[in-house]
Amino acid sequence: MPTATHAPWGTSPDGPVERHTLTNERGNSIHVLNYGATIQSIRIDDQEMVLGYTSIDGYLSKYPYYGALVGRYGNRIAGARFTLDGTTYQLDANENGNQLHGGSVGFNRKLWTVEPSTTDDAAILTLSYTSPDGEMGFPGTLAVTCTYRWTNDDALHIHYTATTNRDTIVNLTNHSYFSLGGGGGSVLDQVLYLDADRYTPVNKQQIPTGENESVAGTPFDFRTPKAVGQDIEADYPQIQLARGYDHNFVLNGYDGSLREFALLTDPVSGRRLRCFTTEPGVQLFTTNFRPGEFTVNDGAPIEPHTGICLETQHFPDSPNQPNFATPVLKVGDTYNTTTVYRFE
Repeated sequence: MPTATHAPWGTSPDGPVERHTLTNERGNSIHVLNYGATIQSIRIDDQEMVLGYTSIDGYLSKYPYYGALVGRYGNRIAGARFTLDGTTYQLDANENGNQLHGGSVGFNRKLWTVEPSTTDDAAILTLSYTSPDGEMGFPGTLAVTCTYRWTNDDALHIHYTATTNRDTIVNLTNHSYFSLGGGGGSVLDQVLYLDADRYTPVNKQQIPTGENESVAGTPFDFRTPKAVGQDIEADYPQIQLARGYDHNFVLNGYDGSLREFALLTDPVSGRRLRCFTTEPGVQLFTTNFRPGEFTVNDGAPIEPHTGICLETQHFPDSPNQPNFATPVLKVGDTYNTTTVYRFE
């Protein structure tokens, strides 16, 4: 039978931190913190599948969102502002005058209320947080629920819902850094397939230009599986700008239904990660950090290209881009989205 347990894991500025462990009938497990609704660890056959810290101290420092639930708005909003219903809202600016991942005190730095449960086929955590009107500049009191469902077939189902008392914007995602080889080595030899004919090119501040550019004939074409590192140093402006991949891909066939969009394979272990989502886009990020920019585990410097993020999302800067799918959540409606990461 699956199990759900928890233990103390230190203290945050807002109170005690707990680490919750969901274990399926195979003995594989995920570890989730109530701080930031963070996926701290995923263990498959006693191998670590994601990057993270081994104590709460790392998550309290400046860190690159390892495993965190980011919001209210995942990714970037240009100028840290948007206009809705004739009112312009100035948001907390935390990256070069723009807003990234909900601001300097986003959902990744909040304590979430947690309710564990189990069924015959899954261990489940339901996490909730209510964001007050005006937090980080966003309008409306937003009541958010995130459910992590860890099933016996090693699939992590992430389901988000949210409601508001004022029209607002919302775009939630999980920021796990996958490392299928275990141990956090280079991911450049891992093979990626993405069901995306187009991507959204960006300017020097990583803000989309508003175009949906074809991937054909570019380093962004993963429609035929290829090694992540094959074109990661290509002499191509968008690659050079980000020092690798840090771009949103336009997923084919978006209609709000759950569909498979990616397959990541480690050729050494043979392990695969199948990815499904109801969202229109995914941010592919290949851990393009400069040496010494961030740490991992117990504080060791993280090397470039040691993880792969597949952040399902509405497109970056959608509130300011009329040709992108709208992230507006209206009073009386429910934000409802699902992403599944299945290990094989």
